[in-house]
Amino acid sequence: MLGKRLVVGFVLVMPLFAQTGTKNGEWRSYGGDTANTKYAPLDQINAGNFNKLELAWHFKTENIGPRPEFNLEVTPLMANGVIYATAGTRRAAIALDAATGELLWVHGESEGERGRNAPRQLSGRGLSYWTDGDPQKKDERVLYVTPGYRLVALNAKTGQLVAGFGKNGIVDLKEDDDQVIDPVTGEVGLHAAPVVAGDTIIVGAAHRSGGVPRSKTNVKGYVRAFDVRTGKRLWIFHTIPKPGEFGYNTWESDSADYTGNTGVWGQISVDEQLGMAYLPVEMPTGDYYGGHRPGNGLFGESIVAVDLKTGVRKWHYQLVHHGVWDFDIPCAPILVDITVNGRPVKALAQPTKQAFLYLFDRTSGQPIFPLEEKAVEQSTVPGEKLSLTQPYPTKPPAYDVQGFQLKDLIDFTPELNKEAREVVSHYKLGPVFTPPVVSKMEGPLGTLALAMAQGGTNWPGGSVDPETGIAYVFSQKSMTNLALVPSDPAKTDFRFLQGTATEGVRPGAGAGGDAAALPGSANASRLSVQELPLFKPPYGQISAIDLGKGEILWQIAHGETPDLVKNHPALKGLTIPRTGRAGNLGTLVTKSLLIAGEAGTITMPDGKKGAYLRAYDKVTGKDAGMVAMPAGTTGTPMTYMLNGKQYIVIAVGAAGYPAEFLAYKLP
Repeated sequence: MLGKRLVVGFVLVMPLFAQTGTKNGEWRSYGGDTANTKYAPLDQINAGNFNKLELAWHFKTENIGPRPEFNLEVTPLMANGVIYATAGTRRAAIALDAATGELLWVHGESEGERGRNAPRQLSGRGLSYWTDGDPQKKDERVLYVTPGYRLVALNAKTGQLVAGFGKNGIVDLKEDDDQVIDPVTGEVGLHAAPVVAGDTIIVGAAHRSGGVPRSKTNVKGYVRAFDVRTGKRLWIFHTIPKPGEFGYNTWESDSADYTGNTGVWGQISVDEQLGMAYLPVEMPTGDYYGGHRPGNGLFGESIVAVDLKTGVRKWHYQLVHHGVWDFDIPCAPILVDITVNGRPVKALAQPTKQAFLYLFDRTSGQPIFPLEEKAVEQSTVPGEKLSLTQPYPTKPPAYDVQGFQLKDLIDFTPELNKEAREVVSHYKLGPVFTPPVVSKMEGPLGTLALAMAQGGTNWPGGSVDPETGIAYVFSQKSMTNLALVPSDPAKTDFRFLQGTATEGVRPGAGAGGDAAALPGSANASRLSVQELPLFKPPYGQISAIDLGKGEILWQIAHGETPDLVKNHPALKGLTIPRTGRAGNLGTLVTKSLLIAGEAGTITMPDGKKGAYLRAYDKVTGKDAGMVAMPAGTTGTPMTYMLNGKQYIVIAVGAAGYPAEFLAYKLP
């Protein structure tokens, strides 16, 4: 009897893990839940029947807006049998019948010159859903941010503006007590979906590309929270501190006063039990030169945990000090409870462009595995002063190639490798955190790097299985040439040399990018070898990472080999394993599968252009099925159950193929 009592007592004091993932077969938040796990515990669709999936319905978005759209990055929501999404080139909110795809309502805002000047246009990445949970009132709302940076609240049943929210259903996000923003020309907007937790809605900020800023000054990317019922502002977090605030002294020469950007353009995550929101902050102005903003510059490229109700900072960790590599933090932190050395830990996993997965205890901000400050190469650019060190995770290892070195060169044949060596001899090579250089005719023309601007993991982020603590992250190799040129005759300021970014090979294209603007020989400026990428595949891959152990379990090339590689005359007769394809895409985890679409298009067996929706065994990474799609994916798949049937919905589009949502189910 005593033994039984002791056992019962032991069970009662064991810490309990929070249940994450979708509930009741629905998908009510951009990432499935506010933890952004992108996990649904559904298994009607599995390895035994995935190949049998058929199209349940599709919804074309080309007529929602003044012109067709080809890059629909939206992940839809599903609640109470209704699909909610943003769509179209003017970003309207739509509601569809989740069983048939029938359009129920549409709401759009025509913003005129303000919308045409917006730095973040088109359909964006989605919206948020809220309900009061009262079975009598049944107050349901959807909220989204327009291209012109206005927060709109709609009745989820009718699509009508909620009169009691803000001013007639809209909060003008450019009306900010903390800074003056021109309503038409103010350079701030948002692609991401706002996040709703409880009665609080949190909105980030995005700007024009920071690679070629107009000035060292810009709008500051503050993060704000609003009451979901009234639209009243609850709090603001200054991502660039004001005088007297924590972190202000990390901006030297008063640069905090005029520097801008430093917004949160990726998705925000929330732990409602802890009452904390987690902000993935981007870079300050600008991406590749920081001579005008000396110092480490908090909270640039930092994860910041704030109180959900007040916005007060709880903890922060800066992943990159005084960044000049366009690393930002591009995607949602993944919140999951794991076990580390037998100890339960409430973890935060942050995928990044630099292909590091940073792991923290989300209650305290302490790294789960040590982060080591290591010395890095210093800049030779006049006026630039880099941090002497940068933080490197000890676990897990980088999940894709960083920087760019000779060992990373294409090696299909000795001849191609030799030609690639000649091309890169005109450039500076090195590991991660190798700095940009001033481009010179005699060389180096620039610094080559893979995991940065569009490489590594971008805005789609990763996913996690909360039952196993295994994260799944797609990454791509995408070469950037870090080349600077003087922006004034006195050579006291420098700008990024436009046209220097080149992506991994895509169907119907060479290495991509326009490097012809670079000085030097044509061979050096082409940044490809016989139209093949300079680097070896995989061009796109998925990594499975055990968060509790900090180990990579498996990696697979994701995406069929591009036509350019498959049919290249220099590779005739060679057996080349599947190379994967580059692109921005996300992963979905279910009870037994890992699911992801392919980006871009290839020539399908029937001779038409298309792509595949692929499934993998989430334990082994082995192929578990695929379904043909008419175009490549442009968003992250989601899944739900309705009337006893499991659906998978994904956004697709390609050049010449207007965007649409595809919904698959079993026969």
